[in-house]
Amino acid sequence: MAGSPDAGDGRHVPVLLDEVIAALQPEKGQLIIDGTFGAGGYTRRILETGASVTAVDRDPSAIQAGRAMEKDYAGRLTLVQGTFSTLDQVALLGVPDGIVLDIGVSSMQIDEAERGFSFQKDGPLDMRMSSSGPSAADVVNRLKIGDLARIFNFLGEERHAGRIARMIDKRRATEPFNRTRDLANAIEALVGRNPKVPIHPATRVFQALRIFVNDELGELVRALHAAERVLKPGGRLVVVTFHSLEDRIVKRFFSDRSGTGGGSRHLPQLERRLASFTPVGKGIVTPTEAEAARNPRARSAKLRGGIRTGNPPLAEDHSIYGLPNLPTFHETARS
Repeated sequence: MAGSPDAGDGRHVPVLLDEVIAALQPEKGQLIIDGTFGAGGYTRRILETGASVTAVDRDPSAIQAGRAMEKDYAGRLTLVQGTFSTLDQVALLGVPDGIVLDIGVSSMQIDEAERGFSFQKDGPLDMRMSSSGPSAADVVNRLKIGDLARIFNFLGEERHAGRIARMIDKRRATEPFNRTRDLANAIEALVGRNPKVPIHPATRVFQALRIFVNDELGELVRALHAAERVLKPGGRLVVVTFHSLEDRIVKRFFSDRSGTGGGSRHLPQLERRLASFTPVGKGIVTPTEAEAARNPRARSAKLRGGIRTGNPPLAEDHSIYGLPNLPTFHETARS
């Protein structure tokens, strides 16, 4: 969850907080699912309206940190460790009036060197939001050259993807990559540093690895369809994204579900007209210049939302999102 909410320590700033609440419109007596709890900024503001919250996070440390808040709002806040793609299971605790998703990596995770999400501080090459499964080091040291290049190219939009993959393969033959700074420095040494480009040359590769390790795009697609299945008529789905790939998925979902997109090529025209969502507001919402100045992590944020109709969920067709057929770790890992 990029742009993670405020934990009360002044470090974590909720992105588009007022805009999220305006789009979600929580009220006393309602049940809202916060699918990306993080440091609890959205959850706390929702609770202040009198609504109840079921908050989900795949990071066990986020859930543990939120236990104090759960006690403060006893009976109105329930924390659940898990992925937001499992909203169907979370909804067994109650049918939600609204769902909010804040997509990406949390500022808490970025700031903690031991999580390995950033090379600003040296740490283990990890990047796992759930602290389980293959790490970024496993991916870098064990996937084939072609698969690494595809991951860097699509998920990071890295124009030197092939060169970087070949460099990694040559280096790991004698010494594996296990630290964030080690990988970042190797990429910088290969492609160089353009003083006119503000971002570090390893930024896109790190982004691609994080998205791949956590299956972030697949999780988002599954979460959107799960939200469609569990929201009650009139319920609101609000999604904040921080990357063009994520925003494209959300845009296409709402377009398809509101009947303004091309729809699924596998469904008859009559069924496509039975919209499952209508738009919230006039479309996309972005941060004000003042918020972007206060919080640099908010600059790329985009908010989209929809209101659930009384029509049944539409059939899923994941082809509309244009996702690549990337390998799984276990399919291509070298022994």
